[in-house]
Amino acid sequence: MTDPLFLAETLAGAPLPAVGAAVELGGPEGHHAAAVRRIRVGETVLLADGAGRAVRGPVTAATKQQLTVEVAEQLTSPEPALRITLAQALAKGDRAELAVEMATELGVSGIWPWQSARAVVRWSGDRAEKSRARWQSTVREATKQSRRFRVPPVEVARDTRALAAGLDAFDAALVLHEDAALPLAGAGVPRHGSVLLVVGPEGGIAPEELDTLTAAGARTVSLGDGVLRTSTAGVVAMAGLLLR
Repeated sequence: MTDPLFLAETLAGAPLPAVGAAVELGGPEGHHAAAVRRIRVGETVLLADGAGRAVRGPVTAATKQQLTVEVAEQLTSPEPALRITLAQALAKGDRAELAVEMATELGVSGIWPWQSARAVVRWSGDRAEKSRARWQSTVREATKQSRRFRVPPVEVARDTRALAAGLDAFDAALVLHEDAALPLAGAGVPRHGSVLLVVGPEGGIAPEELDTLTAAGARTVSLGDGVLRTSTAGVVAMAGLLLR
């Protein structure tokens, strides 16, 4: 059975504890591990800092609120050769959150919520921060489920102009579109570097938005016949890029 992974904030930004050292997992994460997951003394767990590092070891003490873990091994996860950021259009219901969850499981490096013109959902005021926090919570849980050491950040929502302005930070930017003549497989995306994948809303990407993005350097690519939901298009594209 795979060792369960928990995110330990005490590990962030500090040298990893030495083998033999004791690490306490407290707070909400410790309560979840001890009271919800019912991790017991003697079980082995992974504690990750969310930035690519972790320790593994047995639980030596457990209360209802925290665990104590003895470090048996230090672990690191290198940056992926191809760093993929997902610009996911906001969508009604849980479709966008599902897209973010699956992308995290595949190892996405970052999430950019996109306030596209045809998106039914609007993030503004208090709702914007609450919705972003919900996406980040989804990402954290997917990170733990997939046993990854890196928690991809969820940025603030961008409109199309802001999205286009950010394309220069990437080696390639691809907009998924059903009418694109170029298939993803023929886009010549390098195996190393950074890529931005742009996924539109259920109503599709408006023509003027496509013009703005392509003028900024993005290319439109298709995923083949048919039209995928916004919740699945990004993860299909990611899989296609990562499994080459």
